[in-house]
Amino acid sequence: MPGAGPRRAAAALSAGSFARPLARAAPPDVLGFLRREALKEVEARRLFPWIAVAYGAGIALAFAADGPLSLWPPALAGAVAVGGAIATRHRLVPLAFLIGLAALFAGYAAAVARIALAEAPVLGRTIVGPVEGFVESVEERGEGGRLVVRVERFERLPPGERPVRVRVSTRALGGVRPGDWVAFTARLLPPPEAARPGGYDFARDAYFHGIGAVGSISGRLRIVAEPPVAPDLALRASAAVDRARNTMTARIAGAIGGQAGAVAAALVTGKRGLIDEPTNDSLRAAGIYHVVSISGLHMMLAAGVFFWLTRAALALSPTLALRWPLKKVAAVAGMAGATIYCVFSGADVAAERSLIMILVMQGAILFDRPALSMRNLAISALVVLTREPETLLGPSLQMSYAAVAGLIALAEWHRRRPPEDASDLWMRALRWGGALVAGMILTTVAASIATAPFATFHFQNLQPYGVLGNAVTLPLASFVVMPAAVLGSVLYPFGLDRPVWWTMGLGVEAMLRLSAWVASLGGSVVTVPAFGTGALLLLVLALLVGTLCISRLRWLAIVPAAIGLAAAFGHGKADLLVARDGSGLAVRGADGRLRAVGKVPAFTLEQWLKADGDPRRAADPTLRTGARCDVLGCTARLADGRVVAWIEDRRAFAEDCTRAAIVASRLAAPPGCAAPLVLDRGHLAANGASAVTLRPGGAFAVETARGGPEPKPWWPRAAKAGPA
Repeated sequence: MPGAGPRRAAAALSAGSFARPLARAAPPDVLGFLRREALKEVEARRLFPWIAVAYGAGIALAFAADGPLSLWPPALAGAVAVGGAIATRHRLVPLAFLIGLAALFAGYAAAVARIALAEAPVLGRTIVGPVEGFVESVEERGEGGRLVVRVERFERLPPGERPVRVRVSTRALGGVRPGDWVAFTARLLPPPEAARPGGYDFARDAYFHGIGAVGSISGRLRIVAEPPVAPDLALRASAAVDRARNTMTARIAGAIGGQAGAVAAALVTGKRGLIDEPTNDSLRAAGIYHVVSISGLHMMLAAGVFFWLTRAALALSPTLALRWPLKKVAAVAGMAGATIYCVFSGADVAAERSLIMILVMQGAILFDRPALSMRNLAISALVVLTREPETLLGPSLQMSYAAVAGLIALAEWHRRRPPEDASDLWMRALRWGGALVAGMILTTVAASIATAPFATFHFQNLQPYGVLGNAVTLPLASFVVMPAAVLGSVLYPFGLDRPVWWTMGLGVEAMLRLSAWVASLGGSVVTVPAFGTGALLLLVLALLVGTLCISRLRWLAIVPAAIGLAAAFGHGKADLLVARDGSGLAVRGADGRLRAVGKVPAFTLEQWLKADGDPRRAADPTLRTGARCDVLGCTARLADGRVVAWIEDRRAFAEDCTRAAIVASRLAAPPGCAAPLVLDRGHLAANGASAVTLRPGGAFAVETARGGPEPKPWWPRAAKAGPA
């Protein structure tokens, strides 16, 4: 009988199964409040989305584990939890707890399995040598481009140590296309790990894409006309798609020209290499960079266009309109159209995730279920996380699901409002227009609030005018740019698309002008200091409670939100940062600002500055003051006056080990170095980038990017074996 399960659960809850464990600790009024509000959650079927939350928590625990990973413990524990859930199926609280526990162990097991299945060789040291293999993808850039090559031959390494794929950059593509067999000499190095503790770890992402080395091509890139081995079917298919994307990118960019053409091409094909950095900065400052990333907006518009066109065309026939379920047929067309677009756009992580969300939500129409619901969002999250558990750790999945959860919560709030009656035509039109504007503003605000914790944690940037940027540009994107993109894509095979691209270019050009205006406003980008994982988890808990709960329990989100914000704002800053390769460091002086010492790469230095909430760029001359350098190395002073030594020549160890409080170097320090803290080659090889914080009494607290001694599969093999 439909609805019997929730009614039985609600009856059990009202009978006190939820209340009894709290009876001794809670006053009667609090006890009654919790019981009544929890009853509403059960009646509204709001417990199911928490299964996806528990599943994600299990994945996070697996990646945070500091020890060997095995499938047996989570599988056994999950089986016990499932058995317990079956045994207690008539008692709500134990049942809910055990189902959540089973989901947690299932997520842990999924992450362990994914890590094991993705394992492939990772280059352990910098190496120069001849490489041969098939080109899987080509991305054109302003000058030259970037290739992903499936390695078939690498004379310097045996097959067991040879990376499956390498990503290399070149100054001249020379007409290379996906699917070509190429030969070149490359300087390869291990994929870079996090530049600071808690920072973005490219090595982990590269591991799950099978990329075991990155680097650059030196000399000529040679295309072999007759490859010694034939490419497999999967490579031929992916290469054909990438060639088609590159061809269409060139056509759109050429038809429109300039940065408007580059952005328009990225909107259609997902190839963003032609967009220059000033344009990227302008789009980010205006809060609309999500427009050029093939994700939810693009996939939803593509599915919506196919859905609407199919339903409108079939409705022209009275016979079909009366006999066919047009809405369901249109949903199938929307699902097919979104799938085709996802494949053509490159099927990257954001596009695949958005496709799964659309397939689940439009699939609900086939079963006469509401498409936009938290339940469907949870189902799509379970599918995505099972397929690629590692995406849980990245900003793309976090921000997209947070935004959709915020929008669904907003839609649910709007549906609960009483309808407004207006019999006058003009009044209805006026209210419709006002609702459209208010809806655009409210949805932007809801999505911005929901994604703010993740954007701040990962990028240390806030765009205060993001609401304004979205309000002035999204109407163009929704009603001009994206419809033109769909129409142009349909006409492209017939060669009739050029006028459509020109029209699309006008809309994109207007968007770029508006984004540049928003970016020019004072304070359009605010750099904020990085905060810890604990603060982020509290803010995530607040977001989950505030969006998943439908009763007054959602107001409990204020508690973790307040504590999380306090923890984020109160997060301490490191007094010393050391690069993962020992090439340099940054010292906080008495004025509270960082100073660069040594030969810190510009990219690493800018990552440190952003995490410090410092808007300066790597070329700022004030970063190079306060250090004393010679051919042997440099010295600088901490805020408490003690000396930090960065050593470039072994001869400096004899003096600096006796006078410096901290010694840092890419070289191995002698065993007798008397400095209180030594961060040398051995330490950095085992721990990665390091951050040092001064403690009362002169002690040092050291935090490292790797966070523990247990090797991860994406660490270079040489690092697993210990310092060289």
